[in-house]
Amino acid sequence: MAEVLNVESRDQIGTTASRRLRNAGRVPAVLYGHGEETTHLSVSERDVKTLLRHHSKAVTLQGHVEETALLRDVQFDPLGIDVLHLDLLRVNLKEAVEVTVPVRLHGDAPGTREGGMLLENLHEVQVRCSAGSIPEELVLNVSELHMGQSMTAGDLELPEGVELATAADAMVAHVEEPKRGKSDDESVEPSEPEVISKGGDKSGEDEG
Repeated sequence: MAEVLNVESRDQIGTTASRRLRNAGRVPAVLYGHGEETTHLSVSERDVKTLLRHHSKAVTLQGHVEETALLRDVQFDPLGIDVLHLDLLRVNLKEAVEVTVPVRLHGDAPGTREGGMLLENLHEVQVRCSAGSIPEELVLNVSELHMGQSMTAGDLELPEGVELATAADAMVAHVEEPKRGKSDDESVEPSEPEVISKGGDKSGEDEG
């Protein structure tokens, strides 16, 4: 289900105007696409945080415009905390789109009880589906992942109507075996270097 965003029009654009808008608790945004002119909007900072927390991609715009859109890009400040700007792309909810969706690992990997470490290689994947059926996340069940084994994008649970765009063999998670150090004996006794010659054994040399 598409998230609802209440938007207002903004007449002034530019760095100074955007900073003033953010100081008032609103985030500047632009709406474009489908051959129509770009519309400059603003969204409540609170609504933007909710949108990002829910990992929503498709949004229903209400207020100054009544349209559906796709969250195309989010610009953050250098610290990655505050949202500076949103890019919204006009779409029809039945329109096929390709988007990035986060991946969530689910379950207790038995490989961790076997001494391994569960590592996540991919935190998100690309999928194709209609704009109105974009999943908030995809789940990877690791409950049968043992030591030394891995799972790929092809193992993800896909909802009906959602097609994987990322390569199916792309590794998403694996249980890494612990690196084996040298044994105590090996650490105390260094390997013996190759002997080139031994003192007192000089056969082949003239005595005297």
